[in-house]
Amino acid sequence: MERTVPTAPSDATTPAADACFPDAAGLLDGMPRQRSGTVVTVEPPEAAPAAPARRVRVPRVWRLLPTPTGTPFTFGYGAVLTAVSLVAAHLDPTLVHTLHQGSSTDVAHLVRTPVLVLLASALWIAGGILSPYALALLFVLTALERRIGGVRTAGVFLLGHVGATLATELPIGLAVLVGHLPASSLHRLDYGVSFGVAASLGALTGLLRPWLRWPLLALFTWTLVTDLIAFTDPMTNWGHLIALAIGVATWPLVRRRHRARQVPSAR
Repeated sequence: MERTVPTAPSDATTPAADACFPDAAGLLDGMPRQRSGTVVTVEPPEAAPAAPARRVRVPRVWRLLPTPTGTPFTFGYGAVLTAVSLVAAHLDPTLVHTLHQGSSTDVAHLVRTPVLVLLASALWIAGGILSPYALALLFVLTALERRIGGVRTAGVFLLGHVGATLATELPIGLAVLVGHLPASSLHRLDYGVSFGVAASLGALTGLLRPWLRWPLLALFTWTLVTDLIAFTDPMTNWGHLIALAIGVATWPLVRRRHRARQVPSAR
């Protein structure tokens, strides 16, 4: 059965409408009548904005330096070391030597006042504020503190400073006790920040990318081994290698802390 379209009664009484719309009877049911004389224009879609040119990120040099808010431990410790070095530069050399002896972490001082000399010895920079270890302290501690925070950076520094000091001085005390070294070895001059810097550098390399980590670690290790072969100050040179090993041993801890600090910033 074919479907038919009945003619609306209104169409019979309005012949003018039929004249205007001759094809209206052929429309399907429910299909609205098209308005004649209206031109529908379709605007072309707007062109998508061009993607901005990718900018080359330039490393922010100022992040290599400590700031009071970004790296408070490094900034404060560096300020103290600078002040001590500037004051010592204007004191009588004999007085400065006496202060160095009183701050020395030798066996005799470690037996009597261990905490005092361990802290006091970390206030001196051998060679002054322009020595290589002073510059290394500035950049290494800044980079490490920006990654793991000030408290843990201070912990790594003290761990290397105290651990390497005890690892080199205790064997001397035992050697004197059994008679292999003279008693004068108990009063050797030992002070400075180099053990803490070596440990901090060892910890920092664990947070760097492999292409930078291994060359930096190999270069620093080779420098320490060369100093040890020269045999100018074997106990101090051994202390630097021990401090570096202590810093490398902290890789699991510093990496865990570094990942924990990155989680909030990624949210």
